Amino acid sequence: MAFRWTSDARARHGRRVVLMLFTFLIGLFAPMSAMAATVQKVVVRGARLIIRFDTPVKRARSVMLTEQRRVAIDVTGASPGPATIDDGVVRGLTQTRIQPGVTRLTFALAQDAAIFDGGFDDDGKTLSLTLKPMVGRYTQASFAGVLDFFPFHFQRKPAYTLTVPVPSPSRALPLPRVKGADNRPLVVIDAGHGGVDPGAINPQTGLREKDVTLAIAKEIRDTLVASGRVRAALTREDDRYILHRERYGIARRLHADLFISIHCDSAGAGEARGATAYTLSDVASDKEAARLAARENKADVIAGVDLGGNSDVSSILIDLTQRETMNASASFARLLGREAQPLIPVKPTFHRMASLMVLKAPDMPSILFETGYISNMQDAAFLASEEGRERIAKAVLQAVEVHFARRMAAR
Repeated sequence: MAFRWTSDARARHGRRVVLMLFTFLIGLFAPMSAMAATVQKVVVRGARLIIRFDTPVKRARSVMLTEQRRVAIDVTGASPGPATIDDGVVRGLTQTRIQPGVTRLTFALAQDAAIFDGGFDDDGKTLSLTLKPMVGRYTQASFAGVLDFFPFHFQRKPAYTLTVPVPSPSRALPLPRVKGADNRPLVVIDAGHGGVDPGAINPQTGLREKDVTLAIAKEIRDTLVASGRVRAALTREDDRYILHRERYGIARRLHADLFISIHCDSAGAGEARGATAYTLSDVASDKEAARLAARENKADVIAGVDLGGNSDVSSILIDLTQRETMNASASFARLLGREAQPLIPVKPTFHRMASLMVLKAPDMPSILFETGYISNMQDAAFLASEEGRERIAKAVLQAVEVHFARRMAAR
């Protein structure tokens, strides 16, 4: 009897423990949905879209939809609320819970526009977005491509601040050394990134884009000068930071005949590989080109400080002079693709177009040469090797020689 009584007591005690644990878990998780913020108000002020919540939210990200005149924001830590809108550029608002704790706000617009910028206020209760109208020659297909320029992620500001020293923009950097005979055409090679801007980084080896581009740029310069057929100069010869407009500004002040900006591409999956060349266009040739432009054009924003401003580099330079320059740039990019294919890994579509700030000199053929993917182990090893640099430089030399031979023959 004692044994049976002890056994029953233990069973009853076990049931009480399970019941208490179950009650605790219900009490812990049940209020979580109630704790989620709700959308309270949406205000339109010109091109600004302001979303207010009743309590702080964690984060949000823009979702660019393929339908024209619709943009969306996925908000983590929020539930649909009472806010509606029918004003200004925004004609309507739809709120949908797409998964637990995540609400999608879809905005119907009165005109073609894309989310260009944004961020949370300090209290985390207000998310402000900037809409950029898409006007002029945009068709439905090109508009869908333009939407991929801006896949933004918005985070609440942390409770602490981190101060990072950044250089002030300079209006007139000292001109670099030019090597080669005075009567030869001048090629200016720009080593992308540098200083406080490391560029892309290989996640496994720590190889930095700014170091690779400088080594490749020096190899190209030395190879061009050694040929005796062209002069060459570098925008930077050491680890320093230079703004986009200062990079092509140096080349213009030197009266360069050709400008080549050296970069390394990067992809999250790490499988993409091969070189590409980009030239200027007001509309990206594809989604990958659009994403590259969005990433590279933000290089002048360091720790939230826009060092580049938004003066001459913010406009799209499409006049007759610019179009002639763009055609010459595209011609050189195709030449480089032809010469590079036997020497280095290249992507099937080598020549692409994007609205890249560093290429916006109106009177000088310019390309951005993505020499390979630093995120890919094979490409990274090739880019960091002496053989890889020599092959890249040889491809550039051969393309440069044909380019200037054609120009002289056309005179």
